[in-house]
Amino acid sequence: MNANAGNLEVLESALLADIAAAADEQAIEAVRIAALGKKGSVSELLKTLGAMTAEERQVQGPAINGLKNRVTEALAARKAELKNAAVAARLVAETLDVTLPVRQSPAERGRIHPISQVIDEIAAIFGDMGFAIAEGPDIETDHYNFTALNFPVGHPAREMHDTFFLQAAEGNEAKLLRTHTSPVQIRTMEAQKPPIRIVIPGKTYRMDSDATHTPMFHQLEGLVIDRTANVANMRWVLEEFCKAFFEVPSLKMRFRPSFFPFTEPSLEVDIQCDRSRPGEVRFGEGNDWMEILGCGMVHPNVLRAGGLDPDEYQGFAWGMGIDRIAMLKYGMPDLRAFFDADVRWLSHYGFRPLDMPTLFGGLST
Repeated sequence: MNANAGNLEVLESALLADIAAAADEQAIEAVRIAALGKKGSVSELLKTLGAMTAEERQVQGPAINGLKNRVTEALAARKAELKNAAVAARLVAETLDVTLPVRQSPAERGRIHPISQVIDEIAAIFGDMGFAIAEGPDIETDHYNFTALNFPVGHPAREMHDTFFLQAAEGNEAKLLRTHTSPVQIRTMEAQKPPIRIVIPGKTYRMDSDATHTPMFHQLEGLVIDRTANVANMRWVLEEFCKAFFEVPSLKMRFRPSFFPFTEPSLEVDIQCDRSRPGEVRFGEGNDWMEILGCGMVHPNVLRAGGLDPDEYQGFAWGMGIDRIAMLKYGMPDLRAFFDADVRWLSHYGFRPLDMPTLFGGLST
């Protein structure tokens, strides 16, 4: 093949036009292969130089190599343009609006349920007083739930508990869902010798449902057994707990006679509060009173049921609703919302997962 100047100009014009028309890096690569590849049009021209005479090679050699160099430069320039255009398009497509708030991590977005938070607060307070946490089964026998706690068979107080009874297999003892956490008192007395200082947070079950009652609720039980425990000790423990839990420097308490089968004497406890502001209750101030818990000295029959001699040991116990004191402290109007699993409610009333309650750092900060 004899390449003349006219043919080279036509080929160069065609290649430069193809280079200019390439729309992306893939297209420009196709043009490069068609021109400079192993069988490309410019490469084929270079192969003809070997068959030419010396005179022809002196003329055609510089012309063909010049064509190759110009095409190579045009390819490089167009490739750079396309690369810059692709980067610019990507920057536009992937633009970040830095004015939007950063999404929170799961640890920051998650919330601890108020019941879990209050149980942690209770554990922190009583743990500082030297109490241990005790637990027991949710499904109990009639003996532990009633009889051992001085509820004789047929006693009217059994009817106050609206119990969920479970159907028993033939020949087996009927069981029930515990109506209070008090059975753990008996189990603890059977398992260890005094002195005993325990608190028992846990789930309990009764057939009741309204704004302040649910079929399943949480209760806190406390028990102290030793040789010298008395009402004065009980008053101090309860007063210190209420001050720490409601985070007030001082408050007044009022004890009223009451009746519980498992304590004698039995007392209801009211604490000082102020209800003068609509929808708000403040503890440790004002002239109003609010019932907060029940307590009393452990009944001798309960001590005997736990395997202890009431002539040698005595003690006191108390109980309160964890859900109720959570409502009072954090201003929640309806107990049923605790169990609705509404993420919006939990986001409003829940607690940050890494903010653990401590007495020195603040229980609810």
